Amino acid sequence: MDKLQKFYINGAWVDPLSSDSMPVMNPATGARLGTVALGNAADVDRAVAAASAAFESFSQTSKEERLALLRRIKALSEARLEDMAQAMREEMGAPITMARELQADAAIGHLQGFIDALEGLEARERLETGDILVREPIGVCGLITPWNWPINQIVLKVLPAIAAGCTCVLKPSEHTPVSALVYADLLHDAGVPAGVFNLVHGEGPVVGSALSCHPDVQMMSFTGSIRAGKAVTQDSAETIKRVTLELGGKSPNLVFADCDLEERVRGSVRDCMLNTGQSCDAPTRLLVERSCYDEVLEIARQAAVDTAVGDPAQEGDHLGPLFDKIQYDRVQTMIEVGIEEGARLLAGGPGKPEGFEAGWYVKPTIFADVRNDMRIAREEIFGPVLAITPFDSEDEAIAIANDTPYGLAAYVQTGDSARAERVASRLRAGAVHINGAAVEYGTPFGGYKQSGNGREGGLMGLEDYLETKSLHGIF
Repeated sequence: MDKLQKFYINGAWVDPLSSDSMPVMNPATGARLGTVALGNAADVDRAVAAASAAFESFSQTSKEERLALLRRIKALSEARLEDMAQAMREEMGAPITMARELQADAAIGHLQGFIDALEGLEARERLETGDILVREPIGVCGLITPWNWPINQIVLKVLPAIAAGCTCVLKPSEHTPVSALVYADLLHDAGVPAGVFNLVHGEGPVVGSALSCHPDVQMMSFTGSIRAGKAVTQDSAETIKRVTLELGGKSPNLVFADCDLEERVRGSVRDCMLNTGQSCDAPTRLLVERSCYDEVLEIARQAAVDTAVGDPAQEGDHLGPLFDKIQYDRVQTMIEVGIEEGARLLAGGPGKPEGFEAGWYVKPTIFADVRNDMRIAREEIFGPVLAITPFDSEDEAIAIANDTPYGLAAYVQTGDSARAERVASRLRAGAVHINGAAVEYGTPFGGYKQSGNGREGGLMGLEDYLETKSLHGIF
């Protein structure tokens, strides 16, 4: 934990120039894990200078050299998977089985997706015009990642930067710095050259803004809230940076009567509650065909009752706590809002589950009879709260689904493949999941509308870190 007081710059752990810091807490127990240093603009300047100097040589490395580096990173990711999982269990309350099988596994799965993408990437090709098209690394990249899927988001930004031949400065969430520390050590031991990867902890309005405003940073990649995404975009505008954003969501889940209701509704509740509801693409709006509405309500209610809440340190399939008191208070407020708005409380409700006085645990909560103009149907709650709304026709379901400023994901449950295709083609979302299918590693991830721009993962995620140059008159 001593390294929480340092930043990783130019291949070494160095003391910060800033004197600010904040405690890092275990959300399951309230115990203090350590103290993380918070950087300032001077710390960012030092990290960007290191990245800029390293870019001169790293940008000239061959694809084969970078592939070899990525394979070394993969070997160490496999060896240190448990270290990453335990870090996320401690710092954000992710149940250890889920932290291992989903959260930490992303370090391996996404990496293989980028290896495959880089292997197939043609950095130079001759066009039919006779000119030559060259793809080159964009430059120094500023990377800002959230607390809810810490390793997942770090690898989706750091790895394509390295694969493309870029250098980078990472600002991970100051609330989940332990997993970032583990990953920084992993990259160091894999032989990432000095200055190619740099890490500065800090707050968004300070370190994040300094990165976004920095004239020597050519690209910003941000994952987080719409509010912070707007700030990154505005700060980056002065120097006309490329900006990619993965923001929030309020994903609709359309349930038609012709699906296997027991299986698909239980699966839908499970998907909503995963990671204690702290996922930007969680299917938090269940839109249900009226002919099966009452049956679905009972299945969903029982699924919520059957959803276990438990200690993140224990193996098994259960929910952990929310990651801190601020998030707990926000979720409690929105549960109260749902009640005040007149939605019918089907399961859960305000307060902590019985037996969980310590830590930031919440009850898996379901509301029925939710209108789409209610706040609980329109605002991202980021907790294990599901809103259920009936519909009478396919057209109405699609209209309700699309009536949102978000467009990250959508879900469809149906036994009719033609309907699945038809409905998916009309949903304004970056991903449509049919009958519980998950996004695979290497498939691009990103949203429509205010859920962001750009894509992460696989070839499209790699291309965001490349510039295009045309050559004329080359023999």
